[in-house]
Amino acid sequence: MNGPTEQDLRIALRELADEARPPTSLADAARSRGRRLRHRRRLAVTGGALAALVALAAPFVWLRPTAPEPGPAAWVPPSNPAAPSPSRIPAPTGNWAQRPLPLPGGWLLVGATPSGMSYTPDGERIIQQGYALDRTQDQYVSTDEYDEIWTSPSGAVAGVVDYDRPGEFGLLDLGSGAVRWVRTGQHAMTPQWSPDGSRIALTIGRHTALGVLSATGEWQLFPVDTERYFCTDYCYFTWTRDGREVVWQQTDPTAPRSEAAPHIRRGVQLFSPDDGRPTRFLPIKGDPTGPWSWSPDGQRVVVKGPQGPEIVEVATGRVLGPTASAEAAWGPDNQLLYQDRLTGEMVLVDLDGRELVRQALPGKVGQDLTVLVAPR
Repeated sequence: MNGPTEQDLRIALRELADEARPPTSLADAARSRGRRLRHRRRLAVTGGALAALVALAAPFVWLRPTAPEPGPAAWVPPSNPAAPSPSRIPAPTGNWAQRPLPLPGGWLLVGATPSGMSYTPDGERIIQQGYALDRTQDQYVSTDEYDEIWTSPSGAVAGVVDYDRPGEFGLLDLGSGAVRWVRTGQHAMTPQWSPDGSRIALTIGRHTALGVLSATGEWQLFPVDTERYFCTDYCYFTWTRDGREVVWQQTDPTAPRSEAAPHIRRGVQLFSPDDGRPTRFLPIKGDPTGPWSWSPDGQRVVVKGPQGPEIVEVATGRVLGPTASAEAAWGPDNQLLYQDRLTGEMVLVDLDGRELVRQALPGKVGQDLTVLVAPR
């Protein structure tokens, strides 16, 4: 899944890639490695804090408790906090990439991409192995030729990024291995495919334009009036569940802002991916992370809220309750699938937060790569 932490790191690293070559001296390499290690330690501290919450609040993690608001849809903790242990699915063995890997709740692992740069002690850039499911062949294509590989839900093409080709974005045909490079002009941030896999939305530059690239290579660029559609902190385009609109976060201009906390949102602005025009505003005070964040009926959505991961009523913006991950994928049976960042496992929970299934991922997929899922 596409985590904000990983994306923040990717933005900074992509910008640095145009301004400087990789470190060539041992001293530069050591400094670069030291920065990465300090960042990883900070992530480890965060992961440790979450692990402590898991231990204290099992079987469900109320990450940041909030009083439920009045109304029939408001959440309350499960009446019986004692829940059965989740069933466990082990990681596949052998050559797992020879067949599609199903995930709990009707999902499928469609890909796993490296994110960010890493270097050897000698300053040589390391490109990790990425995976993309070719649905026409029912097997994964593995490659270490690209810094990022973003698989389409349709499984015929993947978007690829080469940090040595700044201002370009590639479309990889998974069957033939051929790549079509499209000139975007600036860095293409947070690639995200539409639910049907026909188009990929790109945030171009630092929050300046919406780029829409079709799977066949048609490119459109729509500038965004950032004064009218004011957004600070981490801003990026995502899709709605039906793929008819793209979503852009809106910062509350009257609220105080601090680098120590997420900026308060006033809602989200939706745009047409066909012509870039604004379509409607929704009072969702948080950041949806992708099309699977929305419930299948479009009435609720999982967001990264000011108090942590939350489920919000779309029409009113009312917070219905907390949830385990802002990157959860909402399945047809009102079950949420997310990746446990501490263990790397995929976890299926119900809307009361009870764990139903835990599934281990193969090799380094669950440890070092960003996981991409789609419906089976």
